[in-house]
Amino acid sequence: KTEIKRGVGIKRAEQLYAAATVSIGLTEGLTAARIELAALLQQYDLYCKQEESIMTEVLQILEKIPGTKQMLSIPGIGILTVAGFLAEVGDLNNYDHGQQIIRLAGLNLTENSSGKRKGKTGISKRGRSRLRGILFRCMLPMVAKNKEFKALHEYYTTRSQNPLKKKQSIIALCGKLVRVLYALGTKQKEYNANEVLGPIRQAQLQQSAA
Repeated sequence: KTEIKRGVGIKRAEQLYAAATVSIGLTEGLTAARIELAALLQQYDLYCKQEESIMTEVLQILEKIPGTKQMLSIPGIGILTVAGFLAEVGDLNNYDHGQQIIRLAGLNLTENSSGKRKGKTGISKRGRSRLRGILFRCMLPMVAKNKEFKALHEYYTTRSQNPLKKKQSIIALCGKLVRVLYALGTKQKEYNANEVLGPIRQAQLQQSAA
């Protein structure tokens, strides 16, 4: 709700400012516009302070959870992503492996078929949509900023055999991120680029770049 209100407030303030710049010689209604603009700016300032306070509280909570520091060591991962991820999955020690969380998110692959007709393969979408949303929104900037995930995205979408569409690659990388988050969170290990790619994938990336 805060984000919606804040967005509306900023948009309204911009409209008032734009109207004021073209209203040369007009004085009618400008006083009311100034009052409204001042109120919107005060409201925006209040929302910024509330957001800062909430983020501080979220960070304090995360600091008490083992493994979160290591999860935050992933380049491109922020506080909100880790907080949202843990809010959806709960204690990571309740899972035996990351694949269980992938299924929880509905990111596991299933084949859509009926009778003798073989259908296309896609994700099940039977899991938690909010968890999928958190991972998907996080992955979009990660494939641009995180060196390893960027390389994997490039490889998945350009490889000679079975290249993926961009959205398919993003979904596959969401599953990869789940496994990385699970490993770092449970083992409390810092992010390691070589371990993320692995020797086989590194060899494939080098071969495709040659």
